[in-house]
Amino acid sequence: MPDYRYIFGPVPSRRFGRSLGVDLTPLKTCSFNCLFCQLGPTPHPTLERRDYVPVAAVQDEILRWRDGGGQADYATLSGSGEPTLHARFGDILQFLKAELPCPCVLLTNGSLLDRPAVRDAACQADVVKLSLSAWDEASFHAVNRPHPDLNFEHMVAGLQAFRRQYTGQIWLEVFLMAGLNDAPEDVARIAVLADSIGPDILHLNTAVRPPADSTVQPVDQAHMNTLAGLFHPRATVIADFSAAPDSPVAVTETNILDMLRRRPCTAKQLAEVFGLHLNEVAKYTGHLVREGRIQVLPRGAEIYYEASRADASGQN
Repeated sequence: MPDYRYIFGPVPSRRFGRSLGVDLTPLKTCSFNCLFCQLGPTPHPTLERRDYVPVAAVQDEILRWRDGGGQADYATLSGSGEPTLHARFGDILQFLKAELPCPCVLLTNGSLLDRPAVRDAACQADVVKLSLSAWDEASFHAVNRPHPDLNFEHMVAGLQAFRRQYTGQIWLEVFLMAGLNDAPEDVARIAVLADSIGPDILHLNTAVRPPADSTVQPVDQAHMNTLAGLFHPRATVIADFSAAPDSPVAVTETNILDMLRRRPCTAKQLAEVFGLHLNEVAKYTGHLVREGRIQVLPRGAEIYYEASRADASGQN
């Protein structure tokens, strides 16, 4: 959708069907610098809340998309960073609920939910998807690499306070990485904290898309299935270990592969060329990497993609 700056998709999602993304921050404006982030590293984690993008312009794009026949299963505040950093994200949630027939979702790392104003605004969403991938202060810094002013216990207390206040659906995602936070005893500690938050749905995910840190390795499917049983109720493994793309993305993947046969590109370059959001690019490159058709090429702080040798000449 090259005509839009602040909305993207709808993107096919295992959890949210066809999801219209609403992006309220510039690229990697976030309170975390997670090892596993598919959008790359956060150069300067921040806790500053302000109007990063103009609310009126976001609302105008939503109405143009709707009036142009746009349809989605969910409208999701997600995108290039942490949406609760936008000082008026609650106003956008209210607008989505008033103007679109589909439910609205807030995707948040939960780092600011210890603030009453943020909790109040987040209550506007139909679904709030939180994340929790650590069990104490040391693991929090190792996995999420948060802003130095964030404290793990305070953050968890904020998640618990939000559960007491919020009457909608809370979905909790636990992201696991091999050798870092996938030991059963550590996942059991995460499960205890998850139980104290009381999510309606629990999801386990792992690094099936190229992460910010190239040393991160995914947890294999069998181990993920075993770890899911440590949660009560049992967690659902949502990591897409299959290399087969959904049919709507096949043409775009072909276009991306054609480009990478000619020269290596970063995800940002691919997004600019094809008029896609980085979240969309990550889905396509993730499938192509797992198929072995492209490979990850770290160059300093940048991550490039290039066609694999078998595919460089157009072979399948």
